[in-house]
Parts: sequence; structure tokens; C-alpha cells
Amino acid sequence: MNKSETHHQRIAKMAFASVYPMYLAKVEKKGRTRDELHEVIQWLTGFNTKKMEELIKEGVTFETFFQRAELNPNAYLITGMICGYRVEEIENPLTQQVRYLDKLVDELAKGRKMEKILRSS
Repeated sequence: MNKSETHHQRIAKMAFASVYPMYLAKVEKKGRTRDELHEVIQWLTGFNTKKMEELIKEGVTFETFFQRAELNPNAYLITGMICGYRVEEIENPLTQQVRYLDKLVDELAKGRKMEKILRSS
């Protein structure tokens, strides 16, 4: 297994519940709310707050999280740099989906307007 494959496997096996508190802390530190974070996650995945809480309690991995998600058809509009990678150039579908989420959380924390984050026309 090469280094990038190891990276993809590490992301796949990471628990969403272990990352969610970091997402929440990041956005709240910048003056955004839990509800706004949930709105962003729901836009990308289709999960409402209740379903998200169930997945957190269940301790699902990112792999399971995105297998159960109904990815927004406009997710491909999420572009730019995150963690040193251009999101639109990531070849591994799961890693790309996780980076989509990272990018949306980052935009929320940076104060971007919600209609821009949610790729509204």
C-alpha cells in the first residue's frame, strides 16, 4: 500500500464523532453557531440534526457516514484548497467527500455567507 492509499484508509476509518467536536469548536470560535454547522452538513449529506446525532452516538466512521449520505448534487461546485490539496482534484471519492465537508466548515468559520457556502445560484 502506498503512502496516499494509507492516507485514504486512515480517513475512511476515522470516526465522524471524533471530528465533529473540532468542527463545532472551530465555527463557534469564529462566532458561528451549531445550527449553521448542521445546516452546512445537512446540505452536503442530507442528514438532519437527529440523524447526525444518531450517527455520532453510533460512532460511525467517515466511510459509513458517507455511504449513508445522499451527497448534494451540487457538491462538485466545492472547489479550492484544503489541507494542501485542491478539493476538485482529489481522486479518491471518500477522501474528496471528507475534504468537501472540511472545506464547507472552513468557509463557515471564515465568515462566508451561507448562500455562498451552500452554492446557491
